[in-house]
Amino acid sequence: MPAGLAAGGSECWRLRAGRSLAVCASTLLCSRPVEGSVFMETSHCPGLLSLLQCWALPWWPPVTMGVPVFILAGLLVHFVFLASIFDIYFSSPLVHGMTPQQTPLPPPAKRLVLFVADGLRADSLFELNSNNTPQAPYLRAILENNGSWGISHTRVPTESRPGHVALIAGFYEDVSAVAKGWKENPVEFDSVFNESKHTWSWGSPDILPMFAKGATGDHVYTFCYTAESEDFGAQDAAELDTWVFDHVKSFFNSSRSNQTLFSALNEEKVVLFLHLLGIDTNGHAHRPYSKEYKENIRKVDEGVEEIVSMLESFYGNDGKTAYILTSDHGMTDWGSHGAGHPSETLTPLIAWGAGVNYPQEVTSQLFEDNFLKEWKLENLKRMDVNQADIAPLMASLIGVPFPLNSVGTLPLEYLNNSDHFKAESMFTNAVQVLEQFKVKMSQKKRTTLSFLFTPFKPLSDSEQINFLKKARLYIQQQKYSEAVSLCKTLINLALEGLSYYHTYDRLFLGLSIAVSFVGWTTYVILVIIKTHTNLIKAAQINNKESTGPLYSFMFAGMIIAFFLLIQASPWTYYVYCLLPVPIWYAVVRELHVIQDLAANLWSLPVGHSVGFLLICILGIELLVFSFFYRSTLTVGLLVFAGWPVITQMWVQAKRTTLIWTLLCVFLAVFPLMPVVGREPNIPLVIVAGLTTLLISCFSLASFSRSENKYRGKEDLKVYFYQMFSIALSTYVVSSTHNSLKNKQGLPVFNQIVSWMTLASSSALPLLSPTLLFQRLFSILLSLMATYLLLSTGYEALFPLVLSGLMLVWIQMEQEALQHYGLSLRSKLAVFNFAYATDITQFRQLHLDDIRRSFFFVFFIVTAFFGTGNIASVNSFDPASVYCFLTVFSPFMMGGLLLLKVVIPFVLVSCAFEAVQVTTQLSSKSLFLIVLVISDIMALHFFFLVKDYGSWLDIGTSISHYVLVMSLTIFMMLMNGLAQLLTTKRLELSRRTKHHST
Repeated sequence: MPAGLAAGGSECWRLRAGRSLAVCASTLLCSRPVEGSVFMETSHCPGLLSLLQCWALPWWPPVTMGVPVFILAGLLVHFVFLASIFDIYFSSPLVHGMTPQQTPLPPPAKRLVLFVADGLRADSLFELNSNNTPQAPYLRAILENNGSWGISHTRVPTESRPGHVALIAGFYEDVSAVAKGWKENPVEFDSVFNESKHTWSWGSPDILPMFAKGATGDHVYTFCYTAESEDFGAQDAAELDTWVFDHVKSFFNSSRSNQTLFSALNEEKVVLFLHLLGIDTNGHAHRPYSKEYKENIRKVDEGVEEIVSMLESFYGNDGKTAYILTSDHGMTDWGSHGAGHPSETLTPLIAWGAGVNYPQEVTSQLFEDNFLKEWKLENLKRMDVNQADIAPLMASLIGVPFPLNSVGTLPLEYLNNSDHFKAESMFTNAVQVLEQFKVKMSQKKRTTLSFLFTPFKPLSDSEQINFLKKARLYIQQQKYSEAVSLCKTLINLALEGLSYYHTYDRLFLGLSIAVSFVGWTTYVILVIIKTHTNLIKAAQINNKESTGPLYSFMFAGMIIAFFLLIQASPWTYYVYCLLPVPIWYAVVRELHVIQDLAANLWSLPVGHSVGFLLICILGIELLVFSFFYRSTLTVGLLVFAGWPVITQMWVQAKRTTLIWTLLCVFLAVFPLMPVVGREPNIPLVIVAGLTTLLISCFSLASFSRSENKYRGKEDLKVYFYQMFSIALSTYVVSSTHNSLKNKQGLPVFNQIVSWMTLASSSALPLLSPTLLFQRLFSILLSLMATYLLLSTGYEALFPLVLSGLMLVWIQMEQEALQHYGLSLRSKLAVFNFAYATDITQFRQLHLDDIRRSFFFVFFIVTAFFGTGNIASVNSFDPASVYCFLTVFSPFMMGGLLLLKVVIPFVLVSCAFEAVQVTTQLSSKSLFLIVLVISDIMALHFFFLVKDYGSWLDIGTSISHYVLVMSLTIFMMLMNGLAQLLTTKRLELSRRTKHHST
């Protein structure tokens, strides 16, 4: 075991035939377009890029000929915005360099047995059955007669690795563990296992190795089953727990013939860890109220009883063994976890044996919930703890040093020992937490200028000494209750101080990002107004441009960099603090645009300007509210349904308007439905598949009747293959569900078909004709085949309704063009993506184009939240990926679930691509408006991020910001994917080729 505690130059994105994005980049990033060349000369570009090159920031890539610079700059800026939230709110709180602290008095136990029933809810263990019998008879008898009990309150994310780290190491893991699937050690940390003399552990290969890799020396031993055993489709997941119990018994039996092992087992400070994964696996596969889940609890109860009996016999009933049973997290009613629902954060805690208090009878208890009455435990004292408090409890019971990074507070009510022992243990706990505070304070003091450093006043150096002296004096005077009270106060202050120094730079960094946000959004708005509207007069070209602003901003940048340098700030601080400089320089360069715009707006009626501004604000707030309340999407869609009536467009297109209204109403139903995954309904998935086949037949007949030179037998073969793929996917979903229901596992044939369907879904649309409706329909069929395989209920119908609305949207935009007299309607039936409008035919932006862009953003948000499948982590249903795999694999499962979210996104993006080309607008003009809308939303969520309140509120606020920032970056990439799917075609080799002259 390891020592130590831890274990290019060519066109890359063609917007239309005959147009390179380099032209767009030239227009967007320069003060004026470069004439006479399709590529931009960076020496003639005095905008954002010019300053970046002059300044030579190390993190800004050099610009080469033909690179889409604006897209690159936009991606970099938004990646910085996204990454900033992790530095500001999600940086690791751990510090190193503390001295281990251990209670000086002898401990009550020589060994500790830790049972962790993965995924066990508190109510599932404590509640009685319908016939008033306990779910776990042995454990119920323990808490009534021999031990202490309570609820352990976990924190988000309620996943296995963070839960075990909190239990065994005593701190709450940060988001850096996500990058490794919560399996490996992203940061070094200490644990009870590391401080023990010997630790033997049995269970999952996902959990045990991380504590062995983080241990000093070679004293943490692991015994794991294979990763393939963690199969959600297995015959009986309870066998995982049976494996653990059997191997523990075999291990102790073999020790009788192994003197070295026998001696080690009889030493002090020994830990035995049994990780029981069966309950979690059965919960995912069958839900927590299933008979499989409840039967697994009974098997765990029986197994615990057998292990306790065997250990007591092995150690001769010496009374030196302490036992703790708890869980890393709970589980929702629909079989998932990860968020902050009470069913996920409330886990059971039962402790008994050496050094643990016996049951304490009480007459009344004050708790906000009604669990005591429901569980018929009103007369037994319930002692709730935070999950991190269990680590110091274990350390105190067996007399090992408290884990160095633990932030838990020792729950004295669980200890059956003298008041002196309790006071000494609490004093040790206080000193251990204070050590972390002192290291954190010294680190921050070293990296902050002395005249700028603001210490945490409640724990100044003198206050620390006073606390420790007073507590030690109380103990010497045998005033143990006063000492305990003082130590608890010191722990709370030290934890507040840790948080204070951990968030010391948060306001400073947050303001830097906010200033960059406002500057970037302002710059994009100015670019839109200058290059895509007629609001601004043609600027007079001044060859002798003032260098004053450039030198001023360069000087400001050097001052900021020097300030950060002398404070030895991390390199990321340079990025966040220097980013506003080039962005705001680019804004200042466009000062004449602001002046012309102000003059134009001043000439308009005040009522019109204010009304337009209010409508824009209302629309963006509607989008922001939809992140909190899905029903907001329903309201928006109903407003969309009335849009043709409000604008009088229904007069010229009654039939199209009627279809539009009906589809808006149908789509508005989905946000009102329960979140996907809570109630699986495979028959609805089958209905969706059959409906898709029916629509395909009608559409194919319609295409066959149309007369155009692009139709051929090869095209029909592609459609027939896609229809066959839909039928096969429908069969696979039904067959897989039945097989898993009968506990026969995932059929190999179904798995092969699923992966082949997924692999072919991106290529098949490229074989279809590039005619508008035929290509969009082909994209729907290919993606629908994959989406069916990932569906478990009503969401399978969502892409069908969404796609129907998108096709009608394209037609409605044609009616809108004619209604406002902007252009004549295109013949959509013969419109070909491959021969899109030439750049010279593009028109300038109109106010109605802002509405088009808003529609796109709204449809994107609807695609995300319409079925609620990314509303929170716990709404993901593992059953969605069972057609592809059933063996636990966090990254593979996460990737498939992400694909499920992306598919509706692709459908909307392709429709938006069609809207752009058919309304004679360049991609960059509409996309820039979309960028502004999404960035304003992101700025909303940036200010809504908070680090106080419930952990659910904190996690939700941060996830919203990450989602909308990811959405902005993703839309940039998705725009390119949509163009690829709509404009490119792969030609299959044919036997006969016809040439026309």
